[in-house]
Amino acid sequence: MSLLSDLAFEARNTARSVADYVSGNGLRIGVTGLSRAGKTVFITALVQALTARGGRFPVFRAAAEGRIVRGYLQPQPDDAVPRFAVEDHLAALTVERRWPDSTRRISELRVTIDYERRAGWRAGPASLTLDIVDYPGEWLLDLPLLGKSYAQWSAETLDASAAAARAPLAAAWRGHTALLGEDPPASEEEARRCAELFTSYLRASRTDLYALSTLPPGRFLMPGDLEGSPMLTFAPLPVSGPPRPGSLAATMERRYESYKAHVVKPFFRDHFSRLDRQIVLVDALSALNSGPAAVRDLQNALGDVLGAYRAGRSSLLATLFRPRIDRILFCATKADHLHHTSHDRLEAILRLLVARAIARGEAVGADIDVIALAAVRATREASVKQGRDALDAIVGTPLAGEVIDGETFDGLAEAAVFPGELPPDPKLALRGDGLALAEGDNDYRFVRFRPPAVSAEPDAALPHIRLDRALQFLLGDKLA
Repeated sequence: MSLLSDLAFEARNTARSVADYVSGNGLRIGVTGLSRAGKTVFITALVQALTARGGRFPVFRAAAEGRIVRGYLQPQPDDAVPRFAVEDHLAALTVERRWPDSTRRISELRVTIDYERRAGWRAGPASLTLDIVDYPGEWLLDLPLLGKSYAQWSAETLDASAAAARAPLAAAWRGHTALLGEDPPASEEEARRCAELFTSYLRASRTDLYALSTLPPGRFLMPGDLEGSPMLTFAPLPVSGPPRPGSLAATMERRYESYKAHVVKPFFRDHFSRLDRQIVLVDALSALNSGPAAVRDLQNALGDVLGAYRAGRSSLLATLFRPRIDRILFCATKADHLHHTSHDRLEAILRLLVARAIARGEAVGADIDVIALAAVRATREASVKQGRDALDAIVGTPLAGEVIDGETFDGLAEAAVFPGELPPDPKLALRGDGLALAEGDNDYRFVRFRPPAVSAEPDAALPHIRLDRALQFLLGDKLA
């Protein structure tokens, strides 16, 4: 877009932000996370918590004090953005007992909360309009590309692919790139072949076996209606300066810049820059399953995540110049796969992973917190006797195909699982010689469970772990 349209957008965005700040009755929350972190489940549970009755949320003060009168859905505010299908996702969880499909595109939902302000000069009825924006975490990792040239991105991506954990996965793509020789001529066939091999490498990195955090460009794994377009037909090449006109590198550079201009920048301007607060969901357990290389890769990705934010404490002065995200919540999901004795340890591991990001955000005044939670709790806890010992266990219905002690489950039968304990020192999770457990060198694997059997009534509460803490951090000050 032209400079004039950029300035017009910033003016509209600033005016909208000033109006929301002065009125205090609007909040835009972004929900994202890397692959399979549970974004759809989190939003569904959050909306159900705000609109249903009967749930237990002792830490969420407005609910615990009985000051929330009602929460209700309103029409989707942005006509050009798909609506988050909360009703379909809730039915999948409660009626079909399956996890909803993963986030593949941006979507949005509006919830209005009628509540009573606490005693004081503002006491009395009030309303808060909450716009929830759901988008793939891979798109978030694209934002740093806006400040990188093709040569810089290529060098960083090639370096990352040479790491021990990634090198076997990148062998076919890197081998083909090496065979191209120095400064090959432009060729559509070669551009497509390089892009296909590069995409295969990205896809392999994201599988359960490796659980590596995806490198940008994020749309290579979620192309949507861009599949097959030139904007997604490029790959890194070793270049040291401006590419020669008519070369393959020049073609790749042009398409890389088009990707930034027509995919990354519109997402930043139209959606990301309008957010007030952000939730980043992290599937730390999958990384722990895959070993220290995956954990360190996740740590680097989370550092890039916060680097994408224009974080800073929200104030009228800041809003006049540029809207800012003033609260960021990192959530380690799937805490129900562990006994409660390890929940704080999971939280400590995530806090260590985002330590550098937290320091960077707090330096500019943003409030950042870390929570281990399960937006929908799929297990319950039990004590199982084994001889004279009583062992802590979790009980749930393993997904069809899950294997425990050589037994393959059908998705119907329940099982008691002894998840063990996470290491008391979170630094052990980042050790280069393997994940050390609290005791012994057991093979530490997390079983995947079906959603719990709950009432399918519209007002039925979904069981959770620490969702109320997340709600208090994100909304507590607005509902005071």
